[in-house]
Amino acid sequence: MNSIDPPATRGGRRVFYGWWLVATFAITQTIGYGTLYYSFAVLLHPIAASLHTTPAAVTGALTTAILVQAAMAMPVGRLLDRHGGRALMTAGSVLGAGMLIAWSQVQAVWQLYPVFAGLGVAMAMALYEPATAVLVSWFDAGRRPRAILGMIVVAGFASTVFMPLTGWLNDRNGWRITLMLLAAFYASVAVPLHALVVRRPPSAPRASRHSTSAYRRILILAAVRDSRFWWLAAAFVAHAAAMTTMTVHLVGYLTSRGHPATFAATIAGLLGVLSVTGRLLLTATGRRIRLHRLVAAIFALQAVAAFSLPLLAGTRPGAILAVTAFGLGFGISSLATPQLLADRYGTTAYASIAGTLATFVTLAKACAPLAAAGLLTSTGGYLIAVAAIGTACLIAGGSILTRADDPRPTEAQTVAEAAAGRA
Repeated sequence: MNSIDPPATRGGRRVFYGWWLVATFAITQTIGYGTLYYSFAVLLHPIAASLHTTPAAVTGALTTAILVQAAMAMPVGRLLDRHGGRALMTAGSVLGAGMLIAWSQVQAVWQLYPVFAGLGVAMAMALYEPATAVLVSWFDAGRRPRAILGMIVVAGFASTVFMPLTGWLNDRNGWRITLMLLAAFYASVAVPLHALVVRRPPSAPRASRHSTSAYRRILILAAVRDSRFWWLAAAFVAHAAAMTTMTVHLVGYLTSRGHPATFAATIAGLLGVLSVTGRLLLTATGRRIRLHRLVAAIFALQAVAAFSLPLLAGTRPGAILAVTAFGLGFGISSLATPQLLADRYGTTAYASIAGTLATFVTLAKACAPLAAAGLLTSTGGYLIAVAAIGTACLIAGGSILTRADDPRPTEAQTVAEAAAGRA
């Protein structure tokens, strides 16, 4: 979409309405990730102790949420393309707050699983993917990276803010009241902001809904038949697997190398801050270097960092150096994916196409740490798992370069292929 909406006015200055959406999502995504996702890590052990179960059994509930979020990615994308984000994201915020309240009332571990299934639906409806789709529809290619960056740079501090806050609340009130307080905070901010601020751009097509839906289906079909889409999918799936595996197992690896737990946790915490640095770097250099080449270079740097970790992690300076190099690639995908997809396939069916990709990426996030845990059990050490992380980054870098110069499918080709498919 082109950003041609009549601007809002404040203090005599004309402000494009899309920037109000950026500010809104910076707030709601920070609170959403902080309450719906990052609170889990803080409350995991108190909940396990309270329910007289193991942390592994409680962690299975979070895996359920992520799997449900993956399953919901495509239907949510289609709803976003057809109806916009206001009703969907408002309903997702209401559902998310409701699931936090339900979570606070569980009395047995099995009850966590249906609650977290509902939480997975809420995350699919209200977090990054739908927010990004709304911003893609409002901003043209020139301003889109800055708009998405404005949202994710702020939201990147969700863990920094909400993990200590959740721990403080839990120490004073217990995990049940903590969840109810988080639910009230999320509902009081996200629900009204999504309901009152989110809207479709005025340039959104208002012609025949049937013809628009038919054309959107053609665009989706063209994307999934385009080999470039699947190379992008391979790149971002491999990268997601590497990122989540490193996030989950970095502290354990550093402590296995003889570092104190406090040092290991502090170094792991650098990943969130470095993700902001990497995103700023990508935006600053994106106009001088083609995006896919820059992203591939960052993925390659991460591969080098992962492969060098066994050599460097024995000392504190070495561990800091390797983690810093690896951390620059954290968060890159959330900025690069919208730009690469929108540039190649346009914005008319962006949410549906991005939802298809998000399904595979989210599955990788859910399964990769479990696979790495299996490697740790079978090999008795971290070496193979760390090598797998580096290999995944290499695969990501190679995949994002493959077929990168293929021409974008033309509208005529798209219609012809769709007609041939129906025949």
